[in-house]
Amino acid sequence: MTRPDPDRLADKKLASHVVDGGRLRALILELWQRTRMDWGFVTDRLSSTFRKETWVGAHERRFVGETLYGLVRHLRRVDAALVRGRKTTKAPRDLERLLALLVLEKLIEPARAAQLERDLDWNAVATIDDVIAAERKPVERIALAASLPDWLAARFVADWGDQAEALAHSLNERAPMTVRANLLVGSRDELAAELRKHNLETSPGKWADTALHLETRTNMFALDAFKRGAMEAQDEGSQLLADLATGGLTQAKPIVIDLCAGAGGKTLAIAARLGHRGRIIATDVDKHKLEELRRRARRAQVTTAQPVQLEAGAWPPALDALRGKADVVFVDAPCSGIGALRRNPEARWRMREADLATFAARQTEILDGAYALCAPGGRLVYATCTLLRVENQDVIDTLRANRPDLTPVPLTDVIGERAAALGTGSTFTVTPLHHGTDGFFASVLRRGP
Repeated sequence: MTRPDPDRLADKKLASHVVDGGRLRALILELWQRTRMDWGFVTDRLSSTFRKETWVGAHERRFVGETLYGLVRHLRRVDAALVRGRKTTKAPRDLERLLALLVLEKLIEPARAAQLERDLDWNAVATIDDVIAAERKPVERIALAASLPDWLAARFVADWGDQAEALAHSLNERAPMTVRANLLVGSRDELAAELRKHNLETSPGKWADTALHLETRTNMFALDAFKRGAMEAQDEGSQLLADLATGGLTQAKPIVIDLCAGAGGKTLAIAARLGHRGRIIATDVDKHKLEELRRRARRAQVTTAQPVQLEAGAWPPALDALRGKADVVFVDAPCSGIGALRRNPEARWRMREADLATFAARQTEILDGAYALCAPGGRLVYATCTLLRVENQDVIDTLRANRPDLTPVPLTDVIGERAAALGTGSTFTVTPLHHGTDGFFASVLRRGP
């Protein structure tokens, strides 16, 4: 006999409290209304709220977070359900949306919702998925089922064909909590053993030997292993990108440039792969992110990373001096972030289709600078966390047309036998559907002599 999931039972109890009213319902509705104002990052909104609302316990925090994420992830599906259940033409109200989500997630029965909102046929609301599944037009069906803007569903169909629907659904799932074992401190097995002593269950990643999935819910930032730099929060696909930058490098002291380093997640992963060899120049336009990189590097015991701030106009001397000298130039380019919708589902509502051309133009511009930094025979790695061709292969095609001396590097030369499952030729693609990771694209190129 299957044991009832205690978290599920607790969620049902809290959902019932939400129907009854009170401050938990008020908090969720307030968060939802604030989120819709600008579609800002849900994680930021939740963390700032929980710092102030100290009355919210651990399980309530999880319930509030999952409910808010659910409203963002399933907005079109929820609204379609309300249209199906409405007896009159009327715009959906936020309380109705909240109740509809709880019904669709089977946390409350339709009859329970009807006690609060009698003007809706809640049995009709509960069966919206059957109606959506019967839609014969793929774009319309995917847009409603996975709650995507029409233009994004159309892009998925155009770029991914028969895989589009399953991919869209996989991007709507909850992402796992994954950490990277810092090889400068210890191995993945040593980290897993340490966490096990604290009654935290883990499972190893399938693709990266540094990836560890935390199966037990916990505040990982409060763990001693995090505080002393033994691990960093990082998706397994993101960890694999560091392998593309470092795999197969033979130089004793390589020069690596992380051109869009941000707060340094991949910089630190690259540094850990290289041990204490060489130097890593980590550049970004945001000085606050670079300050965070410095703090993280100290905690991670990374001594080879040098943050360099970029400003409009000429490169700073520290970067300009490296023209044509870098063994590896790693470009994790600004992009639409479509591959990370599991973690940042609100991005679908912020983004406009017209933004894609702007991203592609900026990505091409950044790659021109990356090419100038790359030494003859050096490696250029272009990576994004999007799964749209316009920001991925189309950008690479433009780059190679402009720089014919760039040649593809076979993935097998970089990541060995894993290449067969992670890409084709010189092109790397991982998805939540096929690999259980966030969605990433990368292309590995070599500059001619």
